[in-house]
Amino acid sequence: MAALSVLAVTALALAACTGTSLPASSPSSAPSSLAPVATANVDPAVEDTRLAVEGTLKKLVTANAKPDREAVRAALVSAGIPTANVEVSVSRTPTGLDVDAMEAAALTGENCVMGQIRDGGVAVTVLPVLATGKCFVGDTR
Repeated sequence: MAALSVLAVTALALAACTGTSLPASSPSSAPSSLAPVATANVDPAVEDTRLAVEGTLKKLVTANAKPDREAVRAALVSAGIPTANVEVSVSRTPTGLDVDAMEAAALTGENCVMGQIRDGGVAVTVLPVLATGKCFVGDTR
């Protein structure tokens, strides 16, 4: 929004210098990136899984800002996500250090509910399942 204001001020300044007038703008003439995004119909099963993943991960990081891999997996399974549908990234690097962020995924139909834990915070999004039928690329051991 600030960039739009700077652009408008610059345009007005240029118009004042050249003596030409600018057409009146309306809210509908705003760039499409600023327009509200329409929400598509959300599959109730995906939304239920998204809420379960988000709530579970937030509860988990409240108790421990850097949970380990097995704690994340156990919490998601306890939240009702089938074990076969849960994928969790590693919590430690090959040299034994804590990772900067952990990823967890819950496969739900043709979607993956992806959760990320970073700095004690949680972000969740829904992405399409990969061609492999999994949510992660590579080995999740």
